[in-house]
Amino acid sequence: MVMADNVPKIKILKGAEADLSAATYQIHDESHTIGNALRWMIMKNPKVEFCGYSVPHPSENHINLRIQMYDGLSSLDALLTALSNLDDVCLTIGDAYRTSLTQDDYEKWEEKS
Repeated sequence: MVMADNVPKIKILKGAEADLSAATYQIHDESHTIGNALRWMIMKNPKVEFCGYSVPHPSENHINLRIQMYDGLSSLDALLTALSNLDDVCLTIGDAYRTSLTQDDYEKWEEKS
């Protein structure tokens, strides 16, 4: 995926294993919000040995995500699966929120005069 300003959304940084069993991915235009959620989702995979992320500097508009797999498996597959699973979780939460709103099952805030 390439964004409008021709910066790739996800880039594999130098030093990755040839089979991608261990790699660091740079994700452009993201922060701790997606970094922590993605790290959590990736670590739910029992085939992942290690996953961590960092924001190299507050003025840099990207995160670095390191994934290391057991048994020579592909960290790219783990990343893509986690992104899909995270999307599913967000859709489920959104659906539950909208359902709750339509059921009018929440406390309403009223302004006091």
